[in-house]
Amino acid sequence: MDYRAVVRQLVEKLLARRNDKKGFSDADSLFLSGRLQSVDAVEVVILLEEEWGVDFAKIGFEMNLIDNVDAILALRQHSEVPK
Repeated sequence: MDYRAVVRQLVEKLLARRNDKKGFSDADSLFLSGRLQSVDAVEVVILLEEEWGVDFAKIGFEMNLIDNVDAILALRQHSEVPK
């Protein structure tokens, strides 16, 4: 599975809902910059928890943990649960 492509597709979908058609790099801030809102974070967290086994109850949650594509992928790689 191309995890980077999955995350980028989700981010593109979330940005499109906000009529944000600007491009983004994998290191660009998404939430802290205001491009995405906290309600969008729910979808990212669901992907990480339900699909990739990330347990935010154990690691805690801060917005910077999912603020860009690279950060999201780092959480997935850190997870012990293969999906």
